[in-house]
Amino acid sequence: MNDDTAQPLGKLSAFRPVPRTGVIFATTEATRLGFTPADLDWCNLGQGMPETGPLPGAPERVGAIPIRVDDQEYAPVQGIWELREEVAGLYNRLYRRGLPSQYSAENVSICGGGRTSLTRAVSSLGEVNLGHFLPDYTAYEELLDLFRTFTPIPILLEGDRGYAFTVEDLRREVTGRGLSALLLSNPCNPTGKLVQGDELSRWVELARELDSSLLLDEFYSHYVWTGVPGRLPVESAARYVEDVDKDPVVIFDGFTKNWRYPGWRMTWTLAPRQVIEAVASAGSFLDGGGSKPLQRAAIALLADDKVRAETEAIHRVFSEKRRRMLHGLESLGVRFDRSPDGTFYCWGSVAHLPPPLHEGMGFFREALTKKVIVVPGEFFDVNPGKRRARHASRFRSYVRFSFGPPLEQIEKALSRLEQLIVEHGARAGS
Repeated sequence: MNDDTAQPLGKLSAFRPVPRTGVIFATTEATRLGFTPADLDWCNLGQGMPETGPLPGAPERVGAIPIRVDDQEYAPVQGIWELREEVAGLYNRLYRRGLPSQYSAENVSICGGGRTSLTRAVSSLGEVNLGHFLPDYTAYEELLDLFRTFTPIPILLEGDRGYAFTVEDLRREVTGRGLSALLLSNPCNPTGKLVQGDELSRWVELARELDSSLLLDEFYSHYVWTGVPGRLPVESAARYVEDVDKDPVVIFDGFTKNWRYPGWRMTWTLAPRQVIEAVASAGSFLDGGGSKPLQRAAIALLADDKVRAETEAIHRVFSEKRRRMLHGLESLGVRFDRSPDGTFYCWGSVAHLPPPLHEGMGFFREALTKKVIVVPGEFFDVNPGKRRARHASRFRSYVRFSFGPPLEQIEKALSRLEQLIVEHGARAGS
């Protein structure tokens, strides 16, 4: 990882340098050049959030919330009961109709943000081997290094296979490396690869058979571009769980991406009761629980008609942005190992572009001169504790492009990137 991702602390020897995640690094570097979120002349294709304004056909955006007298008090660490019930009910209606085992409020823990939910969970793991994929979400790197009870085991996914990972591959990793748990984003941030349908069902079945827990970050599970025709374009491992209190499946989701309310920092963990008790205990010393007024306000967002309308609006708007982003980048010479099945990211190789654009960090630095922000691919080479050799990352020639911003910002960014590539191509040929 680039040396300037962690800043020296001078004489404050009690503290260690803490590296920034990819998005924070990218926006911090852009800020040094004048970027502010309010400056619409900048195009932030590095952002990890969707556009949050009104979308055609979506429910009206929440502009204000009432605060009751008792909302001034702390919320329970595991969240208010009413919201926990609504989350459980939503999963039962979306994924478990007619199944004998149903989720209840006791299978849900509410938390103040996705990273906090994940931190609660990994802090609850025992002395086990925990598998994680390369590439994957940048914040996993520090998360997997914070707690020393478990050992993180990297699993490389190959671009020439489209980042595929079969259930046979999974069995080999679990049994060969003695994995008691596996952490992954699904759909994957950054590649967009989605384990879904029969394949996901077999993953859950194998986890049940081998008692190897699946820790599934499903924060992009409503951004599905390869779903079943005629069915709401969402996917979750909850669909394939047999017994909600016995199957080793732990799901993380929330309002940040799938409801487009990232500023609310409102998320949940869905899991067997034993796991929920553990993560709630962890939350009692890690974070103390989430915002009570926002939890109460969030209940209405889980109504079936609102979920359907929001998801369908996301699919209409973001699928067009996905199409435009892929077409535009490919025309500029960016190559894709696979088109994203999910998320709002395109993960592309810039290896065929003229130098210095042929490496992710070089592309990032030069794009900033055009007021375009992207995230270099090496940040997704999850390497907790820098345990692996510090040679060049396998993802050094990759870049993550976000189509989270509005379409007009994407169009402006593509035009500027085209100008950038033409300029460097001319220099290379002179």
